[in-house]
Amino acid sequence: MFGRKDTPATGALSLRRHETVLWVVLVLEVLFFQFAGRNFGTADNGANIVRHTVEIGLLALVMTPIILTGGIDLSVGSTLGLCAVLFGKLWRDAGLPLWLAGVLTLGNGALCGAFNATLITRLRLPPLIVTLGTFSLFRGLAESITHGVDAFTHFPESFLFLGLGRVAGLPTQAWILLGASVGIWLLVHRTTFGRCFRAIGFSPEGARYAGLPVERRLALAYVLAGVMAAVAALTYTARLGTAKADAGMGYELYAITAVVLGGTSIFGGVGSVSGTMLGVAAIAVLSNGLSRVPATMSNAAELSGLLTGGLLILALTASALSRGWGRRRLRGGRSEERVER
Repeated sequence: MFGRKDTPATGALSLRRHETVLWVVLVLEVLFFQFAGRNFGTADNGANIVRHTVEIGLLALVMTPIILTGGIDLSVGSTLGLCAVLFGKLWRDAGLPLWLAGVLTLGNGALCGAFNATLITRLRLPPLIVTLGTFSLFRGLAESITHGVDAFTHFPESFLFLGLGRVAGLPTQAWILLGASVGIWLLVHRTTFGRCFRAIGFSPEGARYAGLPVERRLALAYVLAGVMAAVAALTYTARLGTAKADAGMGYELYAITAVVLGGTSIFGGVGSVSGTMLGVAAIAVLSNGLSRVPATMSNAAELSGLLTGGLLILALTASALSRGWGRRRLRGGRSEERVER
């Protein structure tokens, strides 16, 4: 239908194998840090891992359908920072109730996503270039609002409960991540939208010839990314008790790494939400575990950044090699068919 008939099945099989390997890696990480780290396996540290993972998990979840279409969004971290600053300003300076400031913040996230979507779908500009530009634009807006130094603090306890409290024994924001995971999983794997995302990733022109609303589906993915970045901004602000312009700095790298590490092809068409969450868990355990090992405590952040970057390169390389192998196999199969004829 889309000119690459054997690729989806091959990609699905490869994805299942990839997720199995990632499960093994995650288990090995847990076992290693349980042995080498201080208090790694405690309930409090488990809650700490979840608290520090939610924002990246939300961004990675919504990055999955975007990368499935063959696109990318480098602006989600900057959108998070801008939404956090606007939330603080609406509450403190404009005097709005917290709930209204939160709703308007979600609207602002949607506008950021719609801005990306308009440039990508209407002007047909490459997503990489568009979101690289808005990466700087949104962060610059946040800096200009705060003049680079202002920070919004002293939020009421009722709001801080979102980031520091517990519900049924789990951190409050863990339920938000769980709800988002279920919602995105249903969207990607159980609706026609999800099939459209894959079809666009395999062949945008083929999807158009098949009558699929490619532009509308792409717009949905980027607007959803903006809204989810705004949700992440609220949980981030509640967790730290402050909103400032550098909120979410570098989170786009971790989100993309988690998605690609989870088996979603950077070229589009193949991927899963479950794989993404495995990638998020692997990065979270690695980062937290390094901070618990005595030999790496002093430079855990630097090591985490190095290893995360290395994981991203390895995942991208594996994706490229798998794609090339699949094409060679497809060409070989077609050659055999011609010989038989």
